Amino acid sequence: MLRIKIPNLLTLLRIVLIPVFILIYYLPYSWAPWVASGIFGLAAVTDWFDGYLARRLNQSSPFGAFLDPVADKLMVAAALVLLVEAFASPLVTIPAIIIIGREIVISALREWMAELGQRASVAVSMIGKIKTTLQMISILVLIAAPLYSTLSWAGIVALYGAALLTLWSMVVYLRAAWPHLSEDI
Repeated sequence: MLRIKIPNLLTLLRIVLIPVFILIYYLPYSWAPWVASGIFGLAAVTDWFDGYLARRLNQSSPFGAFLDPVADKLMVAAALVLLVEAFASPLVTIPAIIIIGREIVISALREWMAELGQRASVAVSMIGKIKTTLQMISILVLIAAPLYSTLSWAGIVALYGAALLTLWSMVVYLRAAWPHLSEDI
């Protein structure tokens, strides 16, 4: 009998919430952005909570280690694409591209480093955790706030902060991997 571990169930829930989040975001009701933001917030909390439970309940698994970052990236990418479309401005598009592009680069780097047996040298850092927190807060605010309101401007500033931390953490990861990357230049 297949037993799904609680942390993996939370990760799967995060993936299932993506189409729900998108559908609600596009509903033509004034409450839709707030509910969509709440769903995004729930997904962000489950991201933290599934990792906590995996450690606390000793329920870490290869499936969870694979699926957790995938769920995170899918949720963030979906939200950023919605925001790029809603704002229709380079003001939001530029940091969104930076964040999504960095995720692609770092995912590929981690996979490659794992093949070399060096995955630990590109493990999640404290900068990455701070970046993720700021990124989640900025997206949460930008989804809920009316376009170009005072609150959305605060969300845009936070998004730029997340983009800067994104670049910084990418440099940290690339520097850690550089000895392996530069062997055959």
